[in-house]
Amino acid sequence: MLENKNFTAVSSKSSAYVDEGLRQYMIKVYNYMAAGLCITALASYLVANTSLMKLFFNITPQGASLSGLGWLFLLAPFLMIFAFSWVISRGTLAQVQGVFWGYSAVMGISLAPIFLAYTHESIARLFLITAATFGGMSLYGYTTKKDLTAMGSFMVMGLWGVIIASIVNIFMQSSGLSFALSILTVVIFTGLTAYDTQKIRSLYMSADTGDTATRKAIAGALELYLDFINLFLALLRLFGDRR
Repeated sequence: MLENKNFTAVSSKSSAYVDEGLRQYMIKVYNYMAAGLCITALASYLVANTSLMKLFFNITPQGASLSGLGWLFLLAPFLMIFAFSWVISRGTLAQVQGVFWGYSAVMGISLAPIFLAYTHESIARLFLITAATFGGMSLYGYTTKKDLTAMGSFMVMGLWGVIIASIVNIFMQSSGLSFALSILTVVIFTGLTAYDTQKIRSLYMSADTGDTATRKAIAGALELYLDFINLFLALLRLFGDRR
């Protein structure tokens, strides 16, 4: 009987230790993600409101078009995703962090035109709406006991469909299709936020070293960062007030 009590006590302490480790791990994920968003917002705002805009965009009374450097920074985030996949497994921790911070800044530069296309008030309003939606779905993904793998797989398939349809719509220029794709994007990335949070939690192991845990945290932060950015842009296209 005494042995059973001792075993129960040890198990409870072990569970509490793992829970505390998981909590600290998830806090690290969210801290990296939040810092990345801050860098993106700062870079985007600075480019849009200083003479730096002329380096990346050709601004005319009819609108803004990308310069050669602007095209480079527009494509850079896609290339850096592949670089991140390589660095996360083979690079040093400093390199992993550097690519993450660099990606956040480059993404901010590529998003600078939204400050020309939409009012600052609507950008701020929809950012807060995105934050509330993201927070709610991420909390659900963290706390739910339901396995979200099936839903996540469905959302990923839907995302590929949206990407293909978006490429087709570049040539069709259909406003109706663009509206429908924006709605689908909101639904998909809302679901992916919950799924990715659950997946990030499941990858946690209490035996991870500091280096490994930080790598996992940064990789998870990037996934949630992309969910947030895409959800925000889709909501902005749907409800943003244009200048």
